[in-house]
Amino acid sequence: MSEVFEGYERQYCELSANLSRKCSSTSLVSDQEQKLQKFSEIKAGLDDADVLIRKMDLEARSLQPSVKAMLLAKLREYKSDLSNLKKEFKRLTSPNSDEAVREELLEAGMADTHSASADQRERLTMSVERLNQSSERIRESHRTLLETEELGVSILQDLHSQRETLLNSHKRLHGVDDAIDKSKKVLTTMSRRITRNKWIVASVIGALVFAIVVILSYKLSH
Repeated sequence: MSEVFEGYERQYCELSANLSRKCSSTSLVSDQEQKLQKFSEIKAGLDDADVLIRKMDLEARSLQPSVKAMLLAKLREYKSDLSNLKKEFKRLTSPNSDEAVREELLEAGMADTHSASADQRERLTMSVERLNQSSERIRESHRTLLETEELGVSILQDLHSQRETLLNSHKRLHGVDDAIDKSKKVLTTMSRRITRNKWIVASVIGALVFAIVVILSYKLSH
């Protein structure tokens, strides 16, 4: 989840709780000047809440679709909460409502209003918690995916290194084969030369023996 969105979210939740308390306390204020001051503070708070809602909306729409859908679901809850706060503020500042009406609303309906508001905020809190849990699961899945990707890259690098080693070994073996072939050729040539020299020596010895025999025969005959 975006850290920027989470920052806006924390600010809004604090502001919403503060506005809710101010709306509840303003309905009990009897002094007109104090009440107008409360109205001014609540109006400024609602404007700030509107700004935060817009910032969250822009931030959510700039993210990836999977994260954006989850954040927009959160944002709908916050927009509904802000709408209820605005309605409560409008009721408090309505020019048609006099003190008697306020007292009647306070006695007859305020409890229900606060109860409904509390229930809604409880549901909102639960929804936020569920969405936070979903966000955590998404982040965990993303981390697992990154770890798996890193492991796959590491394995591919190892395989590439092993392939290079095998290719180098193959080249060395090919060089050894060439050297062996050259050695065989040299040995074959040497063997042929030795055989030829043997024949030459044998021929020379045979010629000498023949010459000696002829000389001896000549001398013996004379």
